Amino acid sequence: MEFKDYYQVLGVTKTATAEEIKKAYRKLARKFHPDVSKEPEAEQRMQEVNEAKAVLSDPEKRLAYDQLAQQYRSGQDFQPPPDWDAGFEFSGRGFEEADLGEFSDFFANLFGQGGRAGRGGQAGRGGRGYQMRGEDRHAKINIDLADAFHGAARAITLQVPQLDAQGRVFSREHTLSVQIPKGVKEGQHIRLLGQGSPGVGGGPAGDLYLEIHFTPDSRYRVEGRDVYQTVPVTPWEAALGASIETPTPSGAVKLKVPAGSQTGRRLRLKGRGIPGPESGDLYVELEVVLPPADTDKARELYKTMAHELAFDPRQRRGG
Repeated sequence: MEFKDYYQVLGVTKTATAEEIKKAYRKLARKFHPDVSKEPEAEQRMQEVNEAKAVLSDPEKRLAYDQLAQQYRSGQDFQPPPDWDAGFEFSGRGFEEADLGEFSDFFANLFGQGGRAGRGGQAGRGGRGYQMRGEDRHAKINIDLADAFHGAARAITLQVPQLDAQGRVFSREHTLSVQIPKGVKEGQHIRLLGQGSPGVGGGPAGDLYLEIHFTPDSRYRVEGRDVYQTVPVTPWEAALGASIETPTPSGAVKLKVPAGSQTGRRLRLKGRGIPGPESGDLYVELEVVLPPADTDKARELYKTMAHELAFDPRQRRGG
């Protein structure tokens, strides 16, 4: 999949105002609309123009896209980075499948069901005395895995899209205090009452829903409430067995390494995963790590092992 430069598609600068984007869209629509255009590939070009307008005319999508676009150029191989849209506050809940069918895979990967950008906008005001509840808003946030084990109070700063007087999009920071409950899972939502959009005519404010994701950590892999981690051991600990201490998301634990262990052996610590009504398990995968042969003494020890131990790992594989 290739990265799409929506500014290039519309022929506008990255600082274009909302009015400039609207004018550029209208000009290209007159040129490529398949009902009137004689241009080659007019239908495809019109789809590209519609897609670019859908992003750049929406302050929420545009702000998130602009941050992502700083790292890529048009035509470059692209896959959305994990949680690329974390930290942005959005209205709506994403596009329906019918809408996504009109646009490219690039658009669908960013703003589809997994994306946070929605249709946005508020309903128009009614007459005197009219009241309407404010719109709910949504954001994806990253927390440390340890917060799910212990719970935590965190200050979270979200980026909220705004338009200035000239119609240019900019970011306003929204900082709030969030209580992370113990046992929260990946993908779970925390509801903050009254933290969404304000109501109309004195109506109540909407709510803010925070979708929880874990900050990537090379030490751990999470599946539901189960946690997997790799623990390095020495050859003699693996061969002879040992009692070792290793850090885990819930704190250090004593671990018994069975004699004769090999790399890839998995040990299960029942109930030591993410806590909950049915707590997950912690799976420790052993990795035998060889000490370097970087001294004369170390090299002599390896030569002794090679001489004394009648061991050929390839023989087991029929080599």
